[in-house]
Amino acid sequence: MKKVIFAAVLLLTVSFVSAQVNFGIKAGFNSSLNLDNIPSVRSGEYDLTNVKSELNNGFHLGAFGRLFFDKVYIQPELLYSMQKKDYEFTIQDASSQDIDVEKYVTFSTVDIPLLIGYKLLDLKVANLRVFAGPKFRLNAGSQVSFKNLTNSDPIDVEALKGEFKDSQVGLEAGAGVDILMFSLDARMNLINSLHTASWETKPDLNSNFVISLAWKIF
Repeated sequence: MKKVIFAAVLLLTVSFVSAQVNFGIKAGFNSSLNLDNIPSVRSGEYDLTNVKSELNNGFHLGAFGRLFFDKVYIQPELLYSMQKKDYEFTIQDASSQDIDVEKYVTFSTVDIPLLIGYKLLDLKVANLRVFAGPKFRLNAGSQVSFKNLTNSDPIDVEALKGEFKDSQVGLEAGAGVDILMFSLDARMNLINSLHTASWETKPDLNSNFVISLAWKIF
């Protein structure tokens, strides 16, 4: 048994030594565009104007490593991510009067994707990649607030805020291109919300398209 363990450790060590290793930093844009509103892109309802209005509402930044085994690679990442969303809905107070409420959710999270990728095109100065893998998300101070609703209203505001889970697991998949020391990725982030609402309204889903630019330090 010891010989088997030693052989396995030796094989892994040789593999890591012979593998190409990259490390870098990255930052990007978290859009609110998801699979449900793809038709709005085709119809022109979601365009560059929407993208510009969202640039202040979602971003991520952090570091990544990339370990190549020929054309296959493993890429762990450690990212801080923030995204703001707002919804409008109507509730009834104790006297059955309708109250229009604007809800604001700020998701502050630490994301840890663990991606497995493959080089489709491998050139000297550029390459094209595809990748997929699990994503682990940790809550880092997400918050909920309301407009047109105060503690003086005959409604339990704290109950309406719902709760945030401590963690969530999802999936990421996408494609990327490397040019010299820079990488540009576009990926679909499929993950349920950390937030559990206590009323029936639009779900706080964090499933969206993400675009990021990275710089490979080495």
